[in-house]
Amino acid sequence: MIEYDPELMQTVQHVIEFLGTFAFAISGIRHAAACRFDWFGGFVCGVCVAIGGGTLRDVMLGVVPFWMTSPFYIICTLLAQVFVILFARSLKRLDNAWFVFDTLGLALFTIAGLQKTLDCGHAMWVAILMGCITGSAGGVIRDIFLNRTPLIFRKEIYAMASIVGGILYWLLLLSNAGVALASAVTFVFICLVRALAMKYHISLPQLRLEEGEEP
Repeated sequence: MIEYDPELMQTVQHVIEFLGTFAFAISGIRHAAACRFDWFGGFVCGVCVAIGGGTLRDVMLGVVPFWMTSPFYIICTLLAQVFVILFARSLKRLDNAWFVFDTLGLALFTIAGLQKTLDCGHAMWVAILMGCITGSAGGVIRDIFLNRTPLIFRKEIYAMASIVGGILYWLLLLSNAGVALASAVTFVFICLVRALAMKYHISLPQLRLEEGEEP
């Protein structure tokens, strides 16, 4: 049986959600800017990435969506848009800026999803799935808006990094590592998995039809 301090978990969860919202919002707005969206389009894209996964998670858990409990999440997205507008030239020179913010958002929101699901009293396997949904679903919505094949369905390691990170989080809690330490280690682990997969072109095998076979 995994034991944790509910108050500590709630505090860590809020901090992670705030940071994850900012990181994911920047990622979404950057993608929108690359597609020549206007400021409003960029904000909509940023909001969808920032709250999409968490909203789906909360609806499935039967709780009030997290962004409806405080205006901070919308304000955080606005601040992310101001940040992108003010530092557009600097971000443009950083070809991998979108990857960095996307990775940070994935790691932070995966942990937030894990913690909130456990806080609702669900089993760890449910928490791992919810962590993946929290970290990945916003990106799916973003890619649909941008008329792209969602990133999690392509070769790049993305959702799998979230799932493996969730398993690591579970093992750390079972070893009585504590919520704070488990969150920190899982965050670093997910970021490393994404970075190494990108650097060394590690990916899952693609599905292929036999030659001449119709889909």
